[in-house]
Amino acid sequence: MKLAQKQTLKSIAELLGCRHVGRDDFPVEGFNEIHVVCPGDIVFVDHPKYYDKALNSQATIVLINKEVACPDGKALLISDDPFRDFNRLKDHFRPFKTADKMIADSAKIGEGTRIQPGCFIGNDVTIGKDCLIHANVVIYDHTVIGDGVVIHSGSILGADAFYYKKRPQGYDPLKSSGRVVIEDQVHIGAACTIDKGVSGDTTLKRGTKIDNQVHVGHDTVIGCDCLIASQVGIAGCVVIEDEVTIWGQAGLTSAITIGKGAIISAQSGVSKSLEGGKSYFGTPAEEFRKKYKELASLRQLPEVVEQLKKK
Repeated sequence: MKLAQKQTLKSIAELLGCRHVGRDDFPVEGFNEIHVVCPGDIVFVDHPKYYDKALNSQATIVLINKEVACPDGKALLISDDPFRDFNRLKDHFRPFKTADKMIADSAKIGEGTRIQPGCFIGNDVTIGKDCLIHANVVIYDHTVIGDGVVIHSGSILGADAFYYKKRPQGYDPLKSSGRVVIEDQVHIGAACTIDKGVSGDTTLKRGTKIDNQVHVGHDTVIGCDCLIASQVGIAGCVVIEDEVTIWGQAGLTSAITIGKGAIISAQSGVSKSLEGGKSYFGTPAEEFRKKYKELASLRQLPEVVEQLKKK
């Protein structure tokens, strides 16, 4: 998330009540998760396993729970609980605003867009021209929707990421400050759920069509002209390139990439990145020809076992 106004390292340290390593006026321009950081951002890390990744990332300010050697050109914020303090940044710079009407005064709605009864449209939402938003759609704060978008009844855009830290007293959520961005000519079926990014954007690109009851996790990017059938579940931080087809009830794990033009058959379980231009099925999903050979071999096993018994 980029800040509306640039901050300083000292001001952020004072806000969080933590020590800092670096000059007082070191610039702070945003805070983001590791996979979307850029220079000027704060990234948090609270486990030694990921120290090097955070310190060597594009982020120039590292919110960390141990004082370590600070890389050249960067700064540190030393916190006893970086996860908690990352949440405090969200609460301070993007606090929750209670709604007092079904369509917020700050929402911007383009010419020719039709909004059916029962829709909730939150603060600072932008909707383009010639859209059709069917009854009882919920669009959370800061969502951006392009032109010619159709969203069917019961769909929810912008719920929080499913992201928790285990504590002795239970699970502590990482609060979401990101957005949902829907580009032009996207169609979203009924009862779909699209979570906003933790600190970046969950994006559906131009021309993509989504069937009913599809879930899209936080920070996922779906490319142009994709087709996604009913009851597909897509975890967070997935990259789906252009012209991918995913058939019903397939499930995709987090932080993988599906290459351009790939086809994933119904009820497949995708646990790793897949190359584009190929067809896949099964759990774990594999390329068609490889999977068919495996299945053919399995069918022969009873006969092989019987032959071994006779020897």
